[in-house]
Amino acid sequence: MTQKEAKKAIIDIGRRMYARNFVAANDGNISVRTGENEVWATPTGVSKGYMKKKMLVKVDLQGNVLEGDRKPSSELKMHLRAYQENPEIRSVCHAHPPICTCFAIAGIPLEAPVLAEAVVTLGDVPIAPYAELGSKEVPEVIAPYCRTHNGVLLANHGAVTWAEDPYSAYYRLETMEYYANILLITEKLIGKQNTLTREQIERLLAMREKFGIRRGGTPRAQR
Repeated sequence: MTQKEAKKAIIDIGRRMYARNFVAANDGNISVRTGENEVWATPTGVSKGYMKKKMLVKVDLQGNVLEGDRKPSSELKMHLRAYQENPEIRSVCHAHPPICTCFAIAGIPLEAPVLAEAVVTLGDVPIAPYAELGSKEVPEVIAPYCRTHNGVLLANHGAVTWAEDPYSAYYRLETMEYYANILLITEKLIGKQNTLTREQIERLLAMREKFGIRRGGTPRAQR
């Protein structure tokens, strides 16, 4: 992805996140890796629904600003750690989707195998331990999952997803929120879940390779 394409994608995804109420006020951040040592990212203190390309900042993998006159978000350290942990990752999206955030606050991972599409494209979603905003612990808590999963819930915070391109990273955020909504309704409101069997899960996991999906973890089989 060229730098021009990356900046356009960040602006578009920011508007989508804001329109779907995945972020409030100036919450959330988006980044795209466009080179060996360059990342375009959203700045701090700006609503993701009203960004302009001139607001974006380019940094290196250590967080040093290479281009732009605004400060990057303190949470960019989390994005940079994902790129350092797994060179296949080219984009990271962080937001506070309401239902995902409720699961993160409750300490409940998204792991019940109830949706075939979620098993294939997302897998299970663990909860990364709590880390204080902007602290050096934030990148540390996601590091163990960058090579094995497609995203995590951040305890008492929100959600973060990553992928080989920005739209795939964002769509995983949408899938995660939809998945959380289904789990909330079936388990907590209806009070019943017919989960997929271990054999069904194994067949779905075998499909990942066909779609070029290399990560995802294995949802918890109950039967």
